Amino acid sequence: MAQQPDETLLKADTFTNVPKVSRRTLTEEEKEELTKQRQAEQKEAVKLYETASKGPLGRWWAKLQSGPDKISLAMSIVALGVVYGDIGTSPLYTAQTFLSGQGGIANADREAVLGLLSLIFWSITLITTVKYVLIAMRIDNNGEGGIFALYSLIRRHGSWLAIPAMVGGAAFLADSVLTPAVSISSAVEGLTTLPQIEPLFDANPDLTLMITVVIIVVLFCVQSRGTESIGKVFGSVVLVWFTFLAVVGAVNLAGDWTVFAALNPVYGIKFLFSPHNAAGIALMGTVFLSTTGAEALYSDMGHVGRGNIYFTWPFIKISLVLCYFGQGAWMLRNQHNPALARVTTLNPFFQMMNPNVRYVAVILSVAAGVIASQALITGAFTMVSEATRLNWMPHLQVRYPARTRGQLYIPVVNGVLLAATLSVLALFRDSEHISAAYGLALTVTMITTTVLLAVYIWYSGRRFGAALFLLVFLAIQFMFFIASMAKFLHGGWFTMLLTLAILFVMYTWNEGTKIERSQRRHMKTADFLPALERLHGDFRIPYFADNLVYMTADSEMRRLDTDIFFSIFADHPKRARAWWAVSVQTTDEPFTREYSVENFGTNFLFRVRIRLGFKVSQSIPVYLHQIMHDLNRSGELPQQKSLYPKVDADPDIGTIRYVLVHKDLMPESKVTTRGAIALRTKYAIRHVAGSPVKWFGLAPFNPIIEVQPLFIATRRPPRLKRVPLRKPNDGRMAESGQLAELVASVEDGARDASGRPERSAAGSVGVPGVPGMTGMAGVPDMRPVAEPQRHRLPSDGETTVVMQRIPAEPGKAGRKNLNGTAGGSDRAATDGSVHGGSVRGGSAGAPAVELKPADGPKPTTEPKPTAEPKPTAEPKPQAKPKPQAKPNAPEPNAKGNPKTKL
Repeated sequence: MAQQPDETLLKADTFTNVPKVSRRTLTEEEKEELTKQRQAEQKEAVKLYETASKGPLGRWWAKLQSGPDKISLAMSIVALGVVYGDIGTSPLYTAQTFLSGQGGIANADREAVLGLLSLIFWSITLITTVKYVLIAMRIDNNGEGGIFALYSLIRRHGSWLAIPAMVGGAAFLADSVLTPAVSISSAVEGLTTLPQIEPLFDANPDLTLMITVVIIVVLFCVQSRGTESIGKVFGSVVLVWFTFLAVVGAVNLAGDWTVFAALNPVYGIKFLFSPHNAAGIALMGTVFLSTTGAEALYSDMGHVGRGNIYFTWPFIKISLVLCYFGQGAWMLRNQHNPALARVTTLNPFFQMMNPNVRYVAVILSVAAGVIASQALITGAFTMVSEATRLNWMPHLQVRYPARTRGQLYIPVVNGVLLAATLSVLALFRDSEHISAAYGLALTVTMITTTVLLAVYIWYSGRRFGAALFLLVFLAIQFMFFIASMAKFLHGGWFTMLLTLAILFVMYTWNEGTKIERSQRRHMKTADFLPALERLHGDFRIPYFADNLVYMTADSEMRRLDTDIFFSIFADHPKRARAWWAVSVQTTDEPFTREYSVENFGTNFLFRVRIRLGFKVSQSIPVYLHQIMHDLNRSGELPQQKSLYPKVDADPDIGTIRYVLVHKDLMPESKVTTRGAIALRTKYAIRHVAGSPVKWFGLAPFNPIIEVQPLFIATRRPPRLKRVPLRKPNDGRMAESGQLAELVASVEDGARDASGRPERSAAGSVGVPGVPGMTGMAGVPDMRPVAEPQRHRLPSDGETTVVMQRIPAEPGKAGRKNLNGTAGGSDRAATDGSVHGGSVRGGSAGAPAVELKPADGPKPTTEPKPTAEPKPTAEPKPQAKPKPQAKPNAPEPNAKGNPKTKL
């Protein structure tokens, strides 16, 4: 009879505050948000209907607003703050770098200025407008942009495409570390040009660095509020900033509109290869600074939408062109200005303004530098999220603070970027040194993006266009790369080092995942169900838990992963009332809450798939309790009752244990060195990146983390050889046996005419042909000098060789026989005691043998005889003993010669 729960015991459940599932599928906030969204969609539909009835233009607008290129005024402002911050700070330092490379403003004649403006205009037009805005942004993966989204569309055309995709993504992420450092530090250093606060910065040289660190820390801390919240604030500032650039440039153009002759590309090409160009090919490195931020347009497309970038880009480009051409007109007017000839770091951007306006420019530039960092940070979140889908990076916790899934926040990536950016500031300290490393990695990203875009166009059927696209843009971007390589020794090495580190992480994670997936096996129902049925009904094994829940990333619903099966039966079988295999999927909708169950026709095995919206908290224990209650009410799960209080405060559900299975490499695994390094690196990264225990809210329930071996093809080690087990005195017995054989062989071949053994000069038996082997039976003194003596009882029938060094008596050395019957010393050696530094012992009736060296000293006097021991009672014989041979008559051996018996 089942024991009924005691209600008084279960009162302790009221002290816990574990969250429980409500009866509603949506919260009040979610309902309000969905209601507002539906109302906005209805209003938009009414507007589109009214617009479509106004003619062809209205119908075009209605079609545009109902497609992926939808335009929104609010999101357009967000796009200004998120996407264009990096490219908007380029006018701050591009012309300044140009004058430094040409040797000052005195060398900036009309040919040089028009050549620079022509190269800048056509670089922005070809790279940013044509390549990214008109071509790349038309190629999206469910609204997402970036090099990884592009690769996911074409990877089926060749495995080699992973190489440029990985290299380009790693270079982009490395550039995301340098952009906040160089943008914010350069803007903050602009404060030192203000006369009122210039003495303060002179007295405190590290003040700019401290201000930069504070701004960067605050910027990364507000990332959790979402791109939309940040973009609304930054968007207004960027709108003012680009308007300011356009106005200042137009004011300086009022005196000389002839600089628009630079729209002719001939000026740029002619000056690039002209001997008048003091910088040579390095001029393209300066021109490249005007295009930084172009890659951010593509990678941030999922955050703000393609239509909003199309809508805002014309305004951005016009503002940039007016600002650059306005600086060019100012340089032509002031080429021969003697007051400017002595300025070492002349910046045309600030010099072309009125001193009163310059204060506004410095303040706005600081804000623009902060916003430029935002563009790369949001792009890094997108890139890492897409790399995770490709299994090139570990699965990380992703949060969606806004209404759209494209706006995401990854805490781990945010923390790593913050730490890396602060490290860059600590290493380089100012923008001048950071800018030496800036831009080199971005040229690598642009080149790899060009290759992938050409492959996509090629397989789309436009092969001539693909070849033309590849030829033109690779030629331009390789010139950017060669020019930027001049920065390698001045800081570019740091960017390339970061790129290689990120590339190593992606490569090893990808290789490790491939090896693991090659070993993944699934079992059919007929394979695993009989064993589980037997275990479920085996009452000899106690329950491990009422419910054993395995969290898995496997999406297979009709079969069982072998990792789960062997975890149940490994070591001691884990018997449970019910086994659960649970996987979690994130949907593109914000508030999805669904689940599916496969029970394999049983009431003890359940395969569960939970689908949650990207804004729904992934608290698995709460939802799993709901699923168990649902199955209990439907009769699929037998009733479970808790007899004692539990943390989950649910007496209608039994105990629950959560299990996560991790893989590890076996030492015997037959895997290449590259594969072993990839697997070990992956496991190390996984340990640092975070655990699903926190993501799924399992920490309060003490989940079990199991490590199972990765069964790759293993090497078969050679078979072991069995050897007999030695007895405690095997070593001494072996020596005794060898000595006995040696004595026998000597006595067989070394006897005199009377049949007695030959004697040496000292009166001992010698071993012919063996130098140094003299003494009794040719055996030297073999006692270990410093070995401690051991007290040991002899075994029955054991013969012990007593090695005692004593002076030899003249004329009597050869009269002792080998059985130890003559001489009191020999008879006293049978008591098993330690005497005179020698070990004596033997069993009852076992004779002792005395070994004497041949070259012992000859005493002048005879030693005193040892006292005879008292006779002891002989042991009672159990069987009739064999007749003993006479003491002086050795037993003959097989040849008829007498043999010494030991």
